[in-house]
Amino acid sequence: MRQILQNLGSGETLIADVPAPGARLGNLLLGTKASLVSLGTEKMLVDFGKAGWVAKARSQPDKVKQVLQKITTDGLFPTLDAVRSKLDQPIPLGYCNAGVVVDAGGAGDFAAGDRVLSNGAHAEIVSVPHSLCAKIPDGVSDEAATFTVVGAIGLQGIRLLSPTLGESVVVTGLGLIGLLTVQMLRANGCRVLGLDFDGRKCELARQFGAEALDVSTGADPVSYAQAWTQGRGVDGVIITASTSSDTPVSQAAQMCRQRGRIVLVGVTGLKLSRDEFYKKELSFQVSCSYGPGRYDPAYEDQGLDYPVGFVRWTEQRNFEAVLQMMAEGRIDVAPLISHRYRIENALEAYATVAAGGAMGIVLEYGPLEALKIGTLKAEMGDVEGRPRETLEVEIEFAELRPGGGLEATPDPKLARQVDHNPPPPAGTAVGHVRLSVIGAGNFTTRTLLPAMKGLPVRRRMIASSGGVSAAHAAKKFGFESSSTDSASLLSDPETDAVLITTRHDAHARQVLAGLEAGKHVFVEKPLALTLDEIDAIEAAARASGKILMVGFNRRFAPLSIKTKSLLAGLPGPNSFVATINAGAIPADHWTQDPEIGGGRIVGEACHFIDLLRDWAGAPIEDARIQWLGGPMGKTRDTATVTLGFADGSTGVIHYFATGDKGFPKERYEVFGGGRILQLDNFRTLRGWGWQGFSKASTGRFSQDKGHAAGLRAFLDTVAAGGKSPIPLEQVIEVSRWSVRLANG
Repeated sequence: MRQILQNLGSGETLIADVPAPGARLGNLLLGTKASLVSLGTEKMLVDFGKAGWVAKARSQPDKVKQVLQKITTDGLFPTLDAVRSKLDQPIPLGYCNAGVVVDAGGAGDFAAGDRVLSNGAHAEIVSVPHSLCAKIPDGVSDEAATFTVVGAIGLQGIRLLSPTLGESVVVTGLGLIGLLTVQMLRANGCRVLGLDFDGRKCELARQFGAEALDVSTGADPVSYAQAWTQGRGVDGVIITASTSSDTPVSQAAQMCRQRGRIVLVGVTGLKLSRDEFYKKELSFQVSCSYGPGRYDPAYEDQGLDYPVGFVRWTEQRNFEAVLQMMAEGRIDVAPLISHRYRIENALEAYATVAAGGAMGIVLEYGPLEALKIGTLKAEMGDVEGRPRETLEVEIEFAELRPGGGLEATPDPKLARQVDHNPPPPAGTAVGHVRLSVIGAGNFTTRTLLPAMKGLPVRRRMIASSGGVSAAHAAKKFGFESSSTDSASLLSDPETDAVLITTRHDAHARQVLAGLEAGKHVFVEKPLALTLDEIDAIEAAARASGKILMVGFNRRFAPLSIKTKSLLAGLPGPNSFVATINAGAIPADHWTQDPEIGGGRIVGEACHFIDLLRDWAGAPIEDARIQWLGGPMGKTRDTATVTLGFADGSTGVIHYFATGDKGFPKERYEVFGGGRILQLDNFRTLRGWGWQGFSKASTGRFSQDKGHAAGLRAFLDTVAAGGKSPIPLEQVIEVSRWSVRLANG
């Protein structure tokens, strides 16, 4: 399918051919009819991509600080590589989409054939959580409905301002959001004054019943507003402009009456004058996107709606309100449409945006005459805590009629295959191992896939849930095809081994499926989130006879291998101390969720348990954990783990989320035989008391945590045969202890 993407590194805007998303529980699968180009957000992304490195840095000073901090801990070259990789990932453009439901994903309020508005991207097929969708009423065209999302942004600003009938409100900035805000304020019975530097936009505001001032004429908006209110001052100001200047906020404060209200919907400078706000006791609030629920994973991804009795207006209900006002004629978007383009001509639309002068640019999509869906599977945890369920949807060939609705047809000749598998790029290596990959995130494309350079590997397939990242990775790293269907990848007879780099809660299921399909499996940590899953995986691995390896990369790091070789000459047990300055992660981050990320012990500290297990060369016989704040601590991300090994060695892992970023992220110390080793961030290894050894380093500007070496060891073993680079017994042992400790 076609989708519009933006490369933030090169600045290229492109119409890409990517795999279509599949059906998922809780998501609507929509065939797009029309979408709206955002002149604010999308222009900002396009301009950022085209800017040079200096301009990019100036526009994001906070990110520059993070980069400088990463250089001090990880080294220059790994940091530059991470920045380049981040910018190289193309991002989807668009968030105003009107389409027809192809699959309802189990959402009872929607059905196949419904006309729906969503915040989906510019793409022929989109998959959107049902909480970010709303049915389009009769009488509202698909074209008009695409304005709903930007309208909801303005509506949320109005709700925060809480204007009453007859109040005087200024709208600063008469772009799409501003002009829709003007119409909704007028529908609410308010007097409205619009301000803009564009006379054409001011004329549109007057057409919608507002007073308007073209400030490009040099007129003083503060004096004008005072005269407009007979010297009383305005009751409120909604700022929908986008500028780096502080002027809109300062002017808003000067326009307001005593105890007036100001709501920022757009983007401005925020150097506020205390005196301007203090004397009038003004209130100032920043509005967050479409309304309550925005950026809340429980609401958007898990479908947990807020009770209407407590949260009257959520983002979805704001969508519905805007659509209803359109249906009643209170909002008119026809005068706002300046250009229309077919999706295949979308690059002309962005050229129009760059040239300036555009208003509403609508992208039109042809009818989906036939859509081959096939058998699609999705999993989702039940919101009431019941076991995870699998939904299977099978539609052999569904024809989407222009008038809406689905009709089955048995003739495969009518079908257009949506998942696009490009031909193998020139120079694709065909070697001993035929490898497919599930997951195409930043870690995969920045660390693991580059590690295969020069290896005799045939890159078969790569899959990701959205499809965009998989298509980009396939092109960049020479995979023969990309997909959104991991099941077809696992059943591929030409795949020998599979690399799994998905979210933690998917690992166990995908590992089991890979082993049952007769594939060798390399899975990023953790192996699984529960003891039952680990038991099932162990049984499957032994029955299959295939190699199962977890990405415990640190044991493959050059300085880690050097440490182990030095320890081999020491008599008796050793003491290991690992100090992990992990840094804080918000309590609502997915990695903190025991059912999704497994928590930080299972999700990350397993690395350090495995490394000490490797250095000790003996099984773990006892393990205990002490949480900061006790077992009922709100965020279980700071703890001390104590390990006892069969040879009498001991290990202590201090896993801290409470430290400063300036300190090394990982420091390991080994005491034994009258000697000491200290390893800092896998960049420098120092020794005391060692004959012929005092220091080793990976270099001033780099670190090596063993990611590439670990993956290469796996691929070499698959190609040549033999035992796993990490014995299965150790993989299972470390995984079990990690889960036990997390529950301790």
